[in-house]
Amino acid sequence: MKAFLFLVLLTISCSAQNTMSLNEGESSPNASIEEILWMEGHWKGEAFGGITEEIWSPPLGGSMMFSFKHVADGKVTFYELGHIREVNESLVFELKHFGGDLKGWEEKDEVQRFKLIKVDGNRFYFEGFTFEKLSDKEINIYGLIEQDDKAEEVKFNYKKQ
Repeated sequence: MKAFLFLVLLTISCSAQNTMSLNEGESSPNASIEEILWMEGHWKGEAFGGITEEIWSPPLGGSMMFSFKHVADGKVTFYELGHIREVNESLVFELKHFGGDLKGWEEKDEVQRFKLIKVDGNRFYFEGFTFEKLSDKEINIYGLIEQDDKAEEVKFNYKKQ
């Protein structure tokens, strides 16, 4: 299952259409957690041959936390826990992965961290992830993932529950 470990490939060129990387020397733009308030809620979709679920809390303390669950063949295959938080007048998306048994994939003090690149209308571009609001009831999250030394952009389409 670790083959599904989401590792952003910032140095590999690929045909990603909806994800971006921060260029050397670039800094993140100013943004606040209130700008991505539309992520709040309970979302469900399908990916990796199963059901995906994300639950995002309302902003509190300069962050919005989330939980993610993937279920295939009636069993949880992995979880993610994380948040989008305000850092230095911008936003950062951070997460950790856990197996279905809650054993962590990353080392104890390791966190996957994705800086904000830009906000463009209904899209928030983080390094290797893009959050897109389609409507009040539908969002897309695009993630650049590595599997078997290949980079692939995966689209998660979610409907609000």
